[in-house]
Amino acid sequence: MGIKIDIPSYLQPFTTNLDAVEVNGSTIGGCLHNLTKQFPDIEKMLFVQNGKLHGYVGIFVNGADAYPEELAKPVKDGDELQLVLMLAGG
Repeated sequence: MGIKIDIPSYLQPFTTNLDAVEVNGSTIGGCLHNLTKQFPDIEKMLFVQNGKLHGYVGIFVNGADAYPEELAKPVKDGDELQLVLMLAGG
């Protein structure tokens, strides 16, 4: 089966316009690593150079916020990840 990652419209240009991608992994970090192996250009949108998530990236697993575990949070086959870029302004 695998883990489904829902790709929001503003990130779809980095996934050849796919709105969902299936990957394997036992943690969120492993899944995102596999996503960036398939679509290397999305890495700069999700990670800073030291391998940590950008502060504006939110991850949800089956609709529940993955914070504070984020990359270390375990996932299992059939789970669904949602990527959200938090925007602020004034």
